[in-house]
Amino acid sequence: MSFLNRFNLAEEQEDFQKVSSNIHNGIAFKGTNLWILIFAILIASLGLNVNSTAVIIGAMLVSPIMGPIMGLGFGMAINDLELLKRSFLSYLSSGAVGLATSTVFFLLSPINEAHSEILARTSPNIYDVLIAFFGGLAGILATSSKLKGNVIPGVAIATALMPPLCTAGYGLATLQFQFFFGAFYLFLINSVFIALATLVTTRFLKFPFKHLPKKEDEVRAQRIVWIVVIITLVPSIYFGYDMVEQNKFQKRANRFIENEAIFPNDYLLKKSVDAKHKSIKLTYGGQFIQDTEIAKLKDKLSKYDLDSGTLEVRQGFAYLNDDKQNDQVNEKANVQINDLTLALNEKKNQIGWLKIKIDSLTSQSQLSKQIFRELRAQYPNVQSFILQKGINHTDTTQQNIWLAVIESKSKWKAKDKTKIESWLRVRMNIKQIKIYLAK
Repeated sequence: MSFLNRFNLAEEQEDFQKVSSNIHNGIAFKGTNLWILIFAILIASLGLNVNSTAVIIGAMLVSPIMGPIMGLGFGMAINDLELLKRSFLSYLSSGAVGLATSTVFFLLSPINEAHSEILARTSPNIYDVLIAFFGGLAGILATSSKLKGNVIPGVAIATALMPPLCTAGYGLATLQFQFFFGAFYLFLINSVFIALATLVTTRFLKFPFKHLPKKEDEVRAQRIVWIVVIITLVPSIYFGYDMVEQNKFQKRANRFIENEAIFPNDYLLKKSVDAKHKSIKLTYGGQFIQDTEIAKLKDKLSKYDLDSGTLEVRQGFAYLNDDKQNDQVNEKANVQINDLTLALNEKKNQIGWLKIKIDSLTSQSQLSKQIFRELRAQYPNVQSFILQKGINHTDTTQQNIWLAVIESKSKWKAKDKTKIESWLRVRMNIKQIKIYLAK
């Protein structure tokens, strides 16, 4: 019985009047709350514009937009029509202000590219429903408890009301209506299921309930709530199913490419899997691949449950002795030369980047070895020397810094650390270095 008591909420439950007062205070959107909302929208829009997750999280913590949504759920739960009306009007006005502010921002912003933070909020699905619902449960439980802790900021981040509203503004400003509808639908999902979670939890906690004069009115109100929930839920289930199917197609396609898309004397330069349109594109370099071989490869799609997908094999230059075959190769190569050139350039860039990195590591190793020799000439008891470049992080800044660890057979003198540190700065022509002396 003691274990079950751990889940009991009665002892920590806040007084109803205090909970009701807190929710009423969070509904009003005028004065301070209105300006905070505008600033939070601008912060979130800036974060989306520069693709900064940290800035977006900051905006979610600042925003007061969850107040009216919880007011809607709380008002429906206790049948407080006045609270419900006020919450609904505040929700509409806050949404309109947020949408207008973000639209104006993106109209004025010189950066119009849709970064990953924007794209991530244009395809809502059933998982967003679950996040909003469980986040709403946590939020109303914290509001109804004497031990609130840091739950409310966490709920604000998890349910993410601000970014989709700002993304909808981006869609309007750039006339990309697929972004607008996707993001605005995500905003509605979050709103409806936070309100639903608030309604369910409030009823579970048995807060005082106001009965309407007519029983029919109560039944009608409940029907309206569930109709709204179902209308919001059904499309998200479809999108969630589609996302799962795309993920399955991606995994099956990768297994197919790894196990089957192998041709002797050919190298796979580039692979492209479009799970949404169920297509696979493979670009090869090397000898010409006959149509019969490509047909055999396509026949193996069914083995990986990829029958509904399409496979396109692109080839680059091939070298054969037979003139007739050479003519066929050249004809196809001329059509697909751009794909091959792009793929080769991509590989060339990767090789160049890796070479630079290897050269940098080799140079650092040689420098470390030379400094170790010079250090031992000054301090014969030095036993080992480690030199490494790193990044020093603080709350507000980050800067490049060198670290050195020097181990000696004998005990160091007090002035040795300062002397060695100054010498290393001059020797390496650097500004920042930290050294650690060990015996």
